[in-house]
Amino acid sequence: MMLEKELEVGIELARTAGAKILEFYALEIVTEQKLGADNFYEPVTIADRTASQMIVEGLAQSFPDDGILSEEEDDVIEIRTMRERVWMIDPIDGTWGFIKKDGDFGVQIGLTENGEAVLGVVYLPFHDELFYAVKDEGAFLIENGEEPKRLQVSGKTDFTAMILASSRNHRSPKMHRIIKDFGFKKEIQRGSVGLKIGLIAQKTADIYIHLSPRTKFWDSCAPQIILEEAGGRMTDLFGARLRYDLTDVQNHNGILASNDAAHDLAVEKLRSLLNEFGRLKVKKSV
Repeated sequence: MMLEKELEVGIELARTAGAKILEFYALEIVTEQKLGADNFYEPVTIADRTASQMIVEGLAQSFPDDGILSEEEDDVIEIRTMRERVWMIDPIDGTWGFIKKDGDFGVQIGLTENGEAVLGVVYLPFHDELFYAVKDEGAFLIENGEEPKRLQVSGKTDFTAMILASSRNHRSPKMHRIIKDFGFKKEIQRGSVGLKIGLIAQKTADIYIHLSPRTKFWDSCAPQIILEEAGGRMTDLFGARLRYDLTDVQNHNGILASNDAAHDLAVEKLRSLLNEFGRLKVKKSV
């Protein structure tokens, strides 16, 4: 198996960080505000910082030649963009879910090679669900310590029969419009990008449309390879492949994740709506 050691280390660090996060989860959670990479203020807790430190130190020890990008650490762009392999870490994806204590948060560890996602681990500590994938090796889920189950997306192409995975947060009028135009009849509202991608990989949902331009590389990297190895696809809203070797870590063009069977149809259907919303494709510089 390719990247065997990388996967082993990634899973171990995700589980160890997850256990630590649950210790903080049991206590009163103190929230601070931090200025993110996109100049918006976001919530952060000591759990985010502690988990980040554990994962970053563990990866640096095991793979000293690799670049590391974590939401909670400074991004040294000159070093990161010079490395062939870069780890992308979101110590707590779904910090709001952690703060609200609704269980919807996960540890995300992804690995890129030459700007492509090649390995992903998403661990949901509260639910004890561990998703993982390595390029060309399939995607798997371990629930409550049981044997790994191979994941495979649905083959649905009729939007009215498809289940939409959507955010728990406040819904924009634009999202209402998309749901109406696509004709979605059922949706599952959950927090955390990784968790929603996991729903598609498990066939519990079929598509996820994330309009916000504010997700970063660490939000999408690990979930992307898991979804792709389960037979799905993740691109930006315009159908372009996500690249992880750019200086700007923001996914300005949103995220479209699906079972692949309906992906091109969804891109086509979104095109006129995005045009109507005045949403133009942002060209990112290398």
